[in-house]
Amino acid sequence: MNAPTDLSMKTDDVLRVELAVFKREHRDLDEAIQALAEKGMGDQLTLQRLKKRKLRLKDIIAQIEDRLTPDIIA
Repeated sequence: MNAPTDLSMKTDDVLRVELAVFKREHRDLDEAIQALAEKGMGDQLTLQRLKKRKLRLKDIIAQIEDRLTPDIIA
């Protein structure tokens, strides 16, 4: 997840591809967190790091979706 935070220089096509990748990674992290929690294999520090990464991905996903969604004035 070394994506630059400046989305203004990226095309919509690039953002759509990145969005798909970030959503997949977010989903994979969710499954990993759930599996570690259920099996009791993950220590608290590992789980906390995975959850932080998942939250960062969620923020990036929201930024990209905002950039891709046109502003509609009703």
